[in-house]
Amino acid sequence: MNLFKIIDDIQQFDGEYVDRLEYASRRSFMSSFSSKVAAAATPLAVASILNKATAQATLPQQIVDVLNFALTLEYLEAEYYIRGLNTPGLIPANTRDVFDQIRKHEVAHVEFLKSALGNKAVMKPNFDFTAKGMFPNVFSDYPTFVTVAKAFEDTGVRAYKGQAPNLMSVDAILEAALRIHSVEARHAAEVRIILSILTNNPRIEPWITLNEGVPAPVYAGEDNTTHAGVDITGIAGKSKEIITEAFDEPLSKEAVLAIVSPFIMM
Repeated sequence: MNLFKIIDDIQQFDGEYVDRLEYASRRSFMSSFSSKVAAAATPLAVASILNKATAQATLPQQIVDVLNFALTLEYLEAEYYIRGLNTPGLIPANTRDVFDQIRKHEVAHVEFLKSALGNKAVMKPNFDFTAKGMFPNVFSDYPTFVTVAKAFEDTGVRAYKGQAPNLMSVDAILEAALRIHSVEARHAAEVRIILSILTNNPRIEPWITLNEGVPAPVYAGEDNTTHAGVDITGIAGKSKEIITEAFDEPLSKEAVLAIVSPFIMM
């Protein structure tokens, strides 16, 4: 399964038509690709990459550190969806399949990273999904559950982007990380659409506008308008809102750890 071919397939779709679709229709459109993405996300589909990466005698310590960082985030996401799906009455029938598919992806990511790391893989930590009381009803209130899911997915996308430069010394590992990154971005878009429908809030789009969103640290810096040293404010007569929607920003490892640390029990 070639994930980049899937991306090409989606890009062939008329973008203006997608903009005209209602939120529910767009959710169905995105879900139609879930079976393809699931196949692309499995360890089997990236087996050749894994073989190339682990054929080296020793992965550089920087690579090991980044993969363990990613593995911790994937543990967090996989466990979150497992618990949510195992909580009776929490997830409505009309979105249960979506969250179950995302769970499958996250579990696949965990297994892949553990395989790549071998005996260097960190153990799964214990999690407090209330974030030390910040979200006390996360598994009893569906909108809260989806809000936290959105925060996790948006954080994951930015985290992979932020660590990509640190993986450039091993092409096969970088390629695998980019494949996971694009799937995480699909998760984020899907969860954001679900939350938009659920809360009747059209301001929640599949993309991020300015630095809007909660918790606020997840979206810090997303209102940046300078890229490659060029301030593109007002380019082609576009508003700052539209410009920021067209570009995603990375998050540093330190920023990501500050976001997720309340969810990790020491």
